[in-house]
Amino acid sequence: MRAGGRQEKVEVGTIVTMDRVKAGEDGKVQLVPVLLVDGDKITSDAKSLAKVTVTAEVLEDLRGPKIVIQKFKNKTGYKKRQGHRQELTRVKVTGIK
Repeated sequence: MRAGGRQEKVEVGTIVTMDRVKAGEDGKVQLVPVLLVDGDKITSDAKSLAKVTVTAEVLEDLRGPKIVIQKFKNKTGYKKRQGHRQELTRVKVTGIK
């Protein structure tokens, strides 16, 4: 499945942490499949994957670790310090149909 800018390998029951996603009123979210492996059968073309749906339940919204960004230029007196925390969502895959 595609989660933000990354791809994750999932099964039913897998818990995945991904970029922040808005859940529906029922707390569920639809995810985009990239590749489907069912035993020996592998599906990767877009037309067949359009029929496949991956549903997940949102467990919690959280924030990632603090990242400190520092910029410095020698002999000019330029210093800059900045921080960032990524907004994340933890989801549990409930179905692949």
